[in-house]
Amino acid sequence: MGKIFVDACLGKETPYTPVWMMRQAGRYLPEYMAVRAEAGNFLNLCHNPPKAAEVTIQPLDIVGVDAAILFSDILVIPDEMGMDLSFVKGEGPKFSDPIETQEDVDRLIGGDEAASKLTYVYETIELLRKQLDDRGDDIALIGFTGAPWTLATYMIEGQGTKTYNICKKMMYSNPEL
Repeated sequence: MGKIFVDACLGKETPYTPVWMMRQAGRYLPEYMAVRAEAGNFLNLCHNPPKAAEVTIQPLDIVGVDAAILFSDILVIPDEMGMDLSFVKGEGPKFSDPIETQEDVDRLIGGDEAASKLTYVYETIELLRKQLDDRGDDIALIGFTGAPWTLATYMIEGQGTKTYNICKKMMYSNPEL
């Protein structure tokens, strides 16, 4: 399971330096764009395990990278906590009802209940593990998540921002929140 990649991560000697890229499955690949079009939109693609697995595998064959990166998005977690995520063309991800008050925090779904709504992520991982194992070419599967600050900025600002003004104001004016 990804011996060369994992060995390199552990600082061990490897026969070559393994290569992978952030967003290696993405808009630059016509094959990715075709699968995304079939899915209807980015979020539908994230929610469809066979299609998410397909676009995860594409860069292995097309680009020749040494690790597969799970196709998903860091914001599926707050979405499944009840944040109502959408991706607006030309603007990126947005939450329709960002967190402003303690009541907003209290309405979030947490723990096992939120985790149980992420079955599409778990199913994608299971599909990928099988597909990667069947290939027999020693490819690692990389997962990722957003840091708490990153997730908080989206959940509070409602969208990506360069200044984080709303989040910083809340942090300083209401630190217990």
